[in-house]
Parts: sequence; C-alpha cells; structure tokens
Amino acid sequence: MADPRTGPLTVVGRALAATVSAAVLGASGLVWYEYRQLDGGMVKSGALAEARRNAPPRLDRSVNLLLIGLDSRKDMDGNDLPKEFVEEELHAGSSEIGGYNTNALIVLHIPADGGKVTALSVPRDDYVQTVGADGRMHKIKEAYGIAKGAAEQRLGGRGLSRSELERQSREAGRSATVQTVQAFLGVPIDHFAEVNLIGFYDIAKAVEPIQVCLNNPVDDPIVARTANHEGGGTGLRLPAGISSLDARQALSFVRQRHHLTNGDLDRTHRQQAFLSSVVYKLKQQGVIGDLGQLQRLFDVVKKDVVIDDRWNLLDFAQQAPDLTGGNVEFNTLPITGFKNIGGQEVNTVDPEQIRRIVRQLFGHEPPPPAPAPAAGPAGTSTAPETPAPPAKERATVDVYGVSAAAASAESEALAELGHPAGRTAGSPAAGRAKATTVGYGAGAKAEAERVAARYGVTPTASAAAPAGHVVVTLARTSGATPGPTSAAAPGGSSAGPAPAGTPAAGPAPEPPMQGPAVRAGGIPCVD
Repeated sequence: MADPRTGPLTVVGRALAATVSAAVLGASGLVWYEYRQLDGGMVKSGALAEARRNAPPRLDRSVNLLLIGLDSRKDMDGNDLPKEFVEEELHAGSSEIGGYNTNALIVLHIPADGGKVTALSVPRDDYVQTVGADGRMHKIKEAYGIAKGAAEQRLGGRGLSRSELERQSREAGRSATVQTVQAFLGVPIDHFAEVNLIGFYDIAKAVEPIQVCLNNPVDDPIVARTANHEGGGTGLRLPAGISSLDARQALSFVRQRHHLTNGDLDRTHRQQAFLSSVVYKLKQQGVIGDLGQLQRLFDVVKKDVVIDDRWNLLDFAQQAPDLTGGNVEFNTLPITGFKNIGGQEVNTVDPEQIRRIVRQLFGHEPPPPAPAPAAGPAGTSTAPETPAPPAKERATVDVYGVSAAAASAESEALAELGHPAGRTAGSPAAGRAKATTVGYGAGAKAEAERVAARYGVTPTASAAAPAGHVVVTLARTSGATPGPTSAAAPGGSSAGPAPAGTPAAGPAPEPPMQGPAVRAGGIPCVD
C-alpha cells in the first residue's frame, strides 16, 4: 500500500494551472456569451473575504494567484471517494486516510505589464505560524485541516446537512490557507484555485499521454504498510530520458518521494516539470485558443475545481498572456534545515529571508549589491577581468551531466550567456555529484571564474582538463531538457537536502533557492 502521507495531490495545483489557466488564456478572445459558457458551473468560494481584510499592503497592480492541491480522499460533499478508485486504481492508500492537508502550494505572480510569470512553490512541511487556524506553529500544509476541524466543531450543533457542513468547514480551511501563505510570503493573495484528488486524476486523464523527462531511471516499488513499517512507494518504474505517461503513472510521477536524494524537495521539482509539460502539450496541440477543445477540457475540470468568487477568468486571460507562452519560471523557496518537533520532521525556515526573496523576485525590492571583490596580497582585486574578452580569445566550456540531454541543455544556456560551447556528454560522475563543479586547464582560469559564478562555486585547476578548456560537471539537478522545440533551461547546483546556500558574488546576485529553477516552454528534465 502506498504511503498515505504522499498524497497524489501534491502537484494538483500545477495540474490546475495547466488546465484552468490554459483555458482561461485561450478564452481571451471569446465573446461574453462564450465566456459565460466556460465560466458557468465552476464552484465559487467566498474564502478570500477575510484574507483581503488581513492582507499585506499592495505595492502595484500585479496579480498573485495561489494554487492549492488538497490531499483529501473525499468528494465535495464529504463522502469517501470510491475505494476501488483510491486503493486499486491509484494505489494511494485507504479512502479513510489523507485528511485535509494542502500538499501543493504554489503562488503565480503575474506582473501588471503582463511580463514573465514567476511561480514559487512553498514546501509543504515548512514550519510556520498559521493565520486563521489556531495561530500556532504548524507545518504550512496543516492550516487547512486545523481550521476546517475547528469550524466543524463550531457548526456541528446548527442542524446543517452533511454536505453543507462540509462546504462551510472547507471555506474555513481555504481562508486559513490563503491567510497563512500571504502572511508567510508578505504579499497579498488576489485569487486562488483549489482542486482535489479525483480532480487531478480527471485532469491527467483528459490530457494523457503526458511526456516527462528524467535524468536517471527510477524504480519506486510499493512497500506494504505493517505494524513495523509505515509502507510507501508508488510502483513507478521509468527509464532515463523522455517517457509518455498515462493518468495513473502521472500521479505516481508527481507523488514519489522515496528513492529520491532530496525526498519532498525533489518531488517539488517533479511537480513543476509536470505542469510545464502539460502546458506545453496543450499549446502544441492547439487546445489553447480553440473554443471546442477548451469547452471539453472545462467540462472535465470544473466539477473538481474551486475558485474564488472574485476571479473573472476573462480579465485574467487578458492580463496573463505569458502564462501558457512558456515565459514562466518555477522556483522552490529555500529552507534553513530540518528539525524534529513533537515527533514530526519539519522544514525550518527564515520568514524574513523568505519575504525578502519574494519581494526581490516580484520586483518590489532591488537585488542586494554584489559584495566587493576580495583583495589580493598587494591590495589588488582578485575579481575576474571585466568586460569579458572576445569569444575567439576565450576558453571553451565542456559540459557533462547525468544525461547527454541535460548536458546539452546547459551548454546551450551557457552559450546564450556568451561562453564558447564545447563538448557535451552524459557522465557517471555527474550522477554521483551533490554539487556542480567547475574545473579548468591551462590558460582557462578567467573563463572558469565567470562560469563558476553561475553556480555559486569556486573553480579549481584540473590536470584532466585540456589547455584552454573549462569543464563543468553538473550535479543531479532539474535543469530543463528541451522538448520537441528545444526550450532549454539552465541547470545549476543542488545542495541536496541541506539548506539552500547563498550564491557567489556577481553583477546581480540571484536569491538563494531550494535547488535550481525549472523553466516552462518544453519538457524539463528532473530527478
């Protein structure tokens, strides 16, 4: 039996973005009647009302959209999902297990000018102060269930039907989730969308097969729950490279956490990559912009999706044209470490650091100035020369990754930054590396320093590197592999399960993240 804590809904918010947002964007040219056909039948929530009263100040006209993946094995009326569906089709544990954890939380920031969309994943086990729940410290995923349980106790004696009690108590859960997230990030949440377990499956079923890419083969056998073992595993077995998944495999792909170096944190990158792949497919197949196909997709989605009652999908479509155009970058907010509190493993975080990162990424705060270069023995700067010399005078950069595709994608990204491209190949050493390394041969130190700044590492002289060459060995990361139309994204170093580090000094230091970014526009390759 699968580990019930690895709820298949850990990515459901991403699937929601890939369907609701895709349909929304494609609907931007519809007349009002057609728009009403798409919007009609969506379940609407008033849970934003309290959150708006308690929201942090608004700094511009941008829009922040929270996607919520609810790990619940119950339908909208509080009834258990069919046992044969949950246990036999999905291998997702008992229908009685799961609670109301929000195992997927992702904020999409859409700039006022309609530019690049920034997507931030909040790790589900971040230990934060809840707002609208009980006001105490909990894993952020638990705010929904705590508030819902309290509301059920409060409303229990009012003679409500089971379905109405479920509806009203879920509203309390949604409100607490929105309030907790916006307090943690320090930005207001303008809209939200929530989807449940069966919703993810229905969405994946509607768009299957879905292509994904892995840096390495995976084998995640199911281990039965016993008195002495919590059980776990998804049953997923896939080779390295690109695979086409059906809905059940897609669920396993996004919920696997065993046999991954960084567990939940690696799984977050899986979720981001899955969303990118689905949006890419919808665009390639012409679903976006086709009313008939959009209508069929909405007919599947809307029965399982809840959106706030202030969200005008047509207005949103006109504001966010880049969302399905591939101009989206996913990042995972950093943690500072791990700790056991009350018998639970939690992620420790620095709330002020998180808010500073969010302000910087959302354009509300300039990046911190680069540290002054260190002085040499005679007080001279040890910083690399600037500007860079012409390409013909510069060292060649060879890239080795866990797969040839990952190495090629990173080489293309480096070339776009002006680094002369050299050899690319898959390498066993990259599969073992926990951090990206940069070595260099004779005459290539200056180029190596420029390349190393990208990964926040220090280059080292290497006797194995040819003269005039820089050798980059990528860690096991989620650098994107191009899909059929080559949408390469740079990889980077991963600090493993340890806290995210601070990047090395550069012209504009990037904020620290939990692993590298995943960029939409293709089929990203991940662990």
